[in-house]
Order: sequence, then structure tokens, then C-alpha cells
Amino acid sequence: MRNVKISACQFEVEPTEDFRDFSKQVYELMDQVPHDSDYVVFPELFTVGLLTALGDREKLTAADLYRIDTFSDQYKELFASLARDRKQVIIAGSHLELRGEKYYNICYIFKDDGTYVEHKKTHIFPAEANWQTSEGDDLAVYDIGPAKIGLAVCYESEIPEISRVLSYNGAEIIFCPSYTFTEYGFWRVRHCAQARSIENQVYFVHCPTIGQPGAPLPNGYGRASILSPCDTAWNPNGVVAEAETNKRMVITGTVNIDELYENRRTGAATTFVDRTRRQDIYTKYEPYKSFPQSK
Repeated sequence: MRNVKISACQFEVEPTEDFRDFSKQVYELMDQVPHDSDYVVFPELFTVGLLTALGDREKLTAADLYRIDTFSDQYKELFASLARDRKQVIIAGSHLELRGEKYYNICYIFKDDGTYVEHKKTHIFPAEANWQTSEGDDLAVYDIGPAKIGLAVCYESEIPEISRVLSYNGAEIIFCPSYTFTEYGFWRVRHCAQARSIENQVYFVHCPTIGQPGAPLPNGYGRASILSPCDTAWNPNGVVAEAETNKRMVITGTVNIDELYENRRTGAATTFVDRTRRQDIYTKYEPYKSFPQSK
């Protein structure tokens, strides 16, 4: 049986004086992570507290968030060191970074040797346009650690095609670093995460940024969770592990990858296969009529 242990770090944003303040917050959460966790995940844009380290807080607005790119090198050095020292795979949330003349919301996966791969968020939430954020163009499945994994950063979980592409191309766990400013936003992502887990028969890990740091930093609302399909191999509600709402904490849960494949074959609902079994129906109608046929 292929068991995989996952830890999700629910990070609380606070104003910071310098990068050392931010690092201290990260280390405090990592101290709560078991050393035998196969994957550790942090939330989306949990680095925004670094904006206040630039000084002149009273003059800053949310539109200045892109300026946290100043700390990009230190951020990557921090997580490369953590992953290497702890011999763990760390999905280090996401961070706004300048590439060429454009800023991207980039999620990094740090391997246990300190090297990393990256994913540029492909569908930005409307408010992100205020931070000069551009969209990436690629989706990938990574064979890193004991499972095949994909990334659906926050709003990407609300776009069903993304998780379908990832699961169809082999993803067994989809990690969703998230930053939702309201309870409404949290439930949009959470409900979509559960739906993506059910319809693709994959594990989905939702890890939100929380906190009420005050202007110019946005508030965060959330409750981290590790989710499974709602079927007999798991809890009826599909929740493997779940945090307390808006509390700085780490949750850890173990999932079995073999159970996913068994569930796809013999589960009460075999949605992974059935989503394409009647493609002859879908392709009679737009927008599927003009789409290429799936395998």
C-alpha cells in the first residue's frame, strides 16, 4: 500500500519589520510539521506581510503588493534550505515575482535536495489584476516525492478544466495554495476543491492564508483541509484532515494512493472514467463540439 503523509501549514499574515520576521513565522510552523511528512504545503501569497518591511507603511496600498518581489531571492533561499535540511518536499505557497517585464503569481515546489520547479498561476482572480499580475500558460504534473502531483492555485480550483487536465495526465494529489479575503471566497474554493476531488477521483489539499493584518495587507479567511472523494474508502464527507477556522496551525493526514485507483475501478461512483465514457454526447454541443477528441 502506497501511503503518503501530507502536512498543510495554515499561515497567519502579520506585518513584518524585515525578512527575519517572516522567516521566524515560517520556522514556527515548520517546527509543528512531522519530519516524516512526504509533502508540506504553504498557502498562496503568504509572503504579502513582507510589504510592510519596505517601510512607509502609511503610504502603501494593496496596489503596491507587487513590490514584495524585492524579497524573491531570500524567499527561495529560505525554502531551498528548509527542504534540503529536512529532506522534505515543500510546496512553498506562492509569491509575486517579476519575470522580464511582467509579474506572476508563482508557486514553487522545492525538492528534498533544495532544487525546485515552478508553476505560474494561469487564471488570476479579478482582484489580482490590481497587483499588475499576469497569467502563466502551462499546466504540468510533477513526479516529485512518492506521488504524482499537480497545482491548482486558489482560483484555478474554480476552473474545472485545470484539475481535469492534471488528473487526466496522472496527478494523484492536487495541491491548492489559496488566499481568500472573505468567507464567501473561502467557500467557493473549498466547495470547488471537494468537487474536483470527487469528479476526478484524486486527493485535493486546500491550504489558505489567514489573518487580519490591517491595511494595506488584505485579510485572509480559511480552514485548511485534506480532501478525498466521498466514497466508502474514506470518511463520508471526504475530509481526511481539517484545521480550525482562522487559526495559525498545521494539519497532517495520511492518504493511500492505491485506494484512488481501486476507487476508480470499483467505487460507487466511477467519475474519472465516466466523464469521458459518453463523450459522444458532449461533442454534439458547444463548447465541446469544437474540442479535439480525448484519448
